[in-house]
Amino acid sequence: MAKWTPKHEAPEPLEGPVVATITGGTIIWFVLFVVQLPFYGWFDDHGHTWWVWTCLAGGGLGLIGIWYVRKRDAAIKRAASQQPSDDDAKAPAAD
Repeated sequence: MAKWTPKHEAPEPLEGPVVATITGGTIIWFVLFVVQLPFYGWFDDHGHTWWVWTCLAGGGLGLIGIWYVRKRDAAIKRAASQQPSDDDAKAPAAD
């Protein structure tokens, strides 16, 4: 049996507003948690309390995600600012 090998290179990863996306998702999880709280008795009667706690867990993990992507974004910007630009490389050296 032959090993599977890709026939083309993988595409470049898409970069977008990662911090805004994670923040928006976290807000949605917390809103869903708060909206379900008044109905906790119904969820408990029907054995669906995990729905409420899943929303809380999603919000909590989202907070960790916000922290992570903000640090990642800052590191990417810091690395980009430390790389010499093309104009600096073309400038003649001063003797």
